Amino acid sequence: MTLLSRLLGLRPAVRHPVRVRRDVPIPAADGVRLLATHYYPAGVQTPPLVLMRTPYGRGRLVDALPKLLAERGYQVLCQSLRGTAGSMGRFDGFVIDPADADGTLTWLRAQPWFGGVLATWGASYLGYAQWELAAREIPEWKIAVIQDAPSAFAGGFMYPGGAFALGNALGWVQLVDTMFRSGNSLLPQLLAVFGASRRLHRAVLTLPLTDADRALTGHRVSWYQEWLTNPLDNESSREYWARMDHRGNTERMPPIVYLQGGWYDFFLPGMLDDHARLLEAGRNVRLLIGPWSHGKGLNTRVAMRDALTALDVALAGRQALSGVRVFITGAKQWRDLSGWPPAHRPTPWHLHPGGGLSREQAAPGAPPSRYRYDPADPTPTVGGAIVGFSAGPADNRAIEARPDVLTFTTAPLTSDVEVIGPVRVRLYARASLPHVDYTARLCTVDQRGRSVNLCDGIVRLPAPGTGREETAGVRTVDITLWPVAHRFARGHRIRLQVAGGAHPRYGRNPGTGRPLATERELRASDNEILHDPDHPSAIWLPVSSSSTETASTERA
Repeated sequence: MTLLSRLLGLRPAVRHPVRVRRDVPIPAADGVRLLATHYYPAGVQTPPLVLMRTPYGRGRLVDALPKLLAERGYQVLCQSLRGTAGSMGRFDGFVIDPADADGTLTWLRAQPWFGGVLATWGASYLGYAQWELAAREIPEWKIAVIQDAPSAFAGGFMYPGGAFALGNALGWVQLVDTMFRSGNSLLPQLLAVFGASRRLHRAVLTLPLTDADRALTGHRVSWYQEWLTNPLDNESSREYWARMDHRGNTERMPPIVYLQGGWYDFFLPGMLDDHARLLEAGRNVRLLIGPWSHGKGLNTRVAMRDALTALDVALAGRQALSGVRVFITGAKQWRDLSGWPPAHRPTPWHLHPGGGLSREQAAPGAPPSRYRYDPADPTPTVGGAIVGFSAGPADNRAIEARPDVLTFTTAPLTSDVEVIGPVRVRLYARASLPHVDYTARLCTVDQRGRSVNLCDGIVRLPAPGTGREETAGVRTVDITLWPVAHRFARGHRIRLQVAGGAHPRYGRNPGTGRPLATERELRASDNEILHDPDHPSAIWLPVSSSSTETASTERA
């Protein structure tokens, strides 16, 4: 039995000896030679094939999952995308050359060991590549197993809320550059860990941002430059981002799709949008969401067992696994839901002066809350949906002690409050500069005062006159946060953070309105959050229909 099977306690019903063929050449449709590794169970004639397409290398470092699948009776073809791990051509970030898939499918259909039954499997980029694969009709394709990956790249990952996700962009650049430089060898990658955090910290503070890739890697990274110079609000950028948008391929996805994500994954909102579109297209969809950040749930026992079950029943022609299963943080339990989002009551909790948060609105004449945002000393963030080992839940008390972070907190809850679904914030805000960001973060605060993040969001405001405004310079600011499934325990408190940035997850707003790539000047802004009855700033939480939320209206 493979090591991964032993570690996860996943004993196959029948264990097959695994054979491996390395560096199998495959011609792309334009003649470029791609390389793959073929894993197969000895003595099994034309078993179903699981296709994995990856930029992250092959070899013995990535043998664990393909061997686990092969010992269960499947053959696996793990292919390196062009420009990676020995495959010829040029790697182009998240733009996948269609000739790779076209040539691979033509070649695969000509192989005597391919029996005409195809599945795909993969996380992150390997999941994203499955959406690109669906640009063509593939009748042999029975199931797609997609973990931590959406069909579109731009809005959810690179420019959420219109703000450039600087930390995540450079974090991925650093990851890929390290792999390419090391030739996918383990020792050089391990050695590169030392000093990686220091180099990334220096890079995210570099001005102008067009020089940040050089500060990080020592050379220019073409796709980083393209991400930076193609903001989503630029009309001329639409064609560029369209090459990384595969939402139009939904109708050509296989009949069964398995989606797996995490509450702290930056790709989760896009995956939930994909879930809805796939259901509308008549696909049988299974959705599993765990308490993980990006990539952290892949090799957990519950996630692997669920994905393998979906694969097994789909390829055996039995009743497909479907429905929604989520982990409720706070309650520390899994729950099966009838759909996403489940039935809930969008319930407002209003901001009060002095840092209160209550179901009731503030009194007339309530003064605004104020803070000053200075991009020269950008408001930092901890944990959350970021690239790297520090992702996920974290202690926010040091952040909340800063003068440029506002917190609004309930009194201790007198009973449990369970929230499952979408979260949104509406602020009525006034700023001394027209070009500002607003961030919102939902936290849970325990009896000891420890504040832990659950979800967050950001919006970068356009120039005045292009959005909703009121009199006296007050602007209506709507922020969509990541979805959530959490039980606030009795005695805990609900907290909302409001700030002008979350660096380095999002690139700081310089306050000038000029192109981010080349801007060097930084302007501080003075901000007011209004919360009187005429400006009822609030966070809407998706209170479960079974929850009997009760909280004192006394100011915290």
